[in-house]
Amino acid sequence: MDPFNSDLRILRDDSRISRLLGGIAPGAVPPLLSALTGALVVGTLLAADQGRLAGITLFAPVAALLLSGLASGHPHDGRFDWLVPPVLRLTEYGYLSVLGLASGVPGPLVFVLLVVVLCHHRDEAARPAAGTVRPESVRAAALGWDGRMLVTAVGGAFHTLTPVYGILAGYLAVLLVREAVRTWSATPVADVRADAAPGDGGADRAGSEATRTGHADGGRPAAGTNGEA
Repeated sequence: MDPFNSDLRILRDDSRISRLLGGIAPGAVPPLLSALTGALVVGTLLAADQGRLAGITLFAPVAALLLSGLASGHPHDGRFDWLVPPVLRLTEYGYLSVLGLASGVPGPLVFVLLVVVLCHHRDEAARPAAGTVRPESVRAAALGWDGRMLVTAVGGAFHTLTPVYGILAGYLAVLLVREAVRTWSATPVADVRADAAPGDGGADRAGSEATRTGHADGGRPAAGTNGEA
């Protein structure tokens, strides 16, 4: 994978729901227009009800954002299609934060959930630079932007937003740590001795160590290489 030409469809962080919708008419729906339309609807509803959504109104932002799912099959090769992932990210963050705070979810818990979701997005965005992407199973387990919003909408419908925010934050944190441990435990790391302290003849030993290990830098610790990022 070209690290400077990553597939924007991966950075969308769609769930399987959105990808199924994208298969209905791939390439027919403009991705940026649909994302902006969904963001506008969500922002309008949140502003009108001051974040206190209830009943069918609670699911209206999710339904509006699912319009973006119809564009998930688009190649995202337009001039401004690179704006689609940021629009989806800001819409999800705004929905989670405004809905949670307006519904009485403790502020620190809302913050923790946002940070964990942000870490997932950061992981997704950083991997193409190393020529890899997250495994499909991990991406599906993270639920996607639409799946996470749907879960919080269900929690709001049953007036259990605080436990839902806590459970979702804990689940995503465990998933993130598990994937990090799995990735780095498979990373080969060169075992190179550090430079010996000067004045005790250690410089010569360090030089001989560099010769035997093939390092011409005098044996400075080498950084490990990550095959999966």
